[in-house]
Amino acid sequence: MNLTVKGKNIDVGEALRSHVSQALDHGIGKYFGNPIEATVIFSKESHLFVADLSVHIGRGIQMQAESSADQAYIAFDLAMEHLTKRLRRHKRRLRDHHRAEIESFRASQYILAPQEEDEVDAHPLNGSDAPAVIAEMQTEIPTLTVGEAVMRLDLSDLKAIMFLNRAHGGLNMVYRRNDGNIGWVDPRLGASGAEARQ
Repeated sequence: MNLTVKGKNIDVGEALRSHVSQALDHGIGKYFGNPIEATVIFSKESHLFVADLSVHIGRGIQMQAESSADQAYIAFDLAMEHLTKRLRRHKRRLRDHHRAEIESFRASQYILAPQEEDEVDAHPLNGSDAPAVIAEMQTEIPTLTVGEAVMRLDLSDLKAIMFLNRAHGGLNMVYRRNDGNIGWVDPRLGASGAEARQ
């Protein structure tokens, strides 16, 4: 596994790096044999240390966890515990699901700069009041069942996932609602118009 451990405005010592490496090897090794890469970033917010973990397990599955505590070791251990619970849940779901080959296609992904309310001038590049594109990259849109998409959303701790619905081939989205539930949007046109399930 390719491991990166770094700190934002804090020094990450060799003892902490070693602790992170051993914990990741042990925690991930129980459920998945050979993850591709992991990144752990330590930062400090006020009096708390924040540990942000990101692990690329493979087959397009990226898992993330974050936690904070008054010590860097404790923050990491809490985030690792959260990640391990997700790994265990994911492994159990994989046993329950028939494992089909996951297809995907490439799409463009853009990051837009936020606009201030007083910005009413036209954008210099496109002549409109659209926000400026500050990053453009390629991303994968996988073909999944709704259950698989919900599982990936749960594993990744993202706010939303767009996917091709394996049942009908149309674009769908699952997202995390403010009330903690998962929403599902299916914009297929049916007899009664556009459908959206939540």
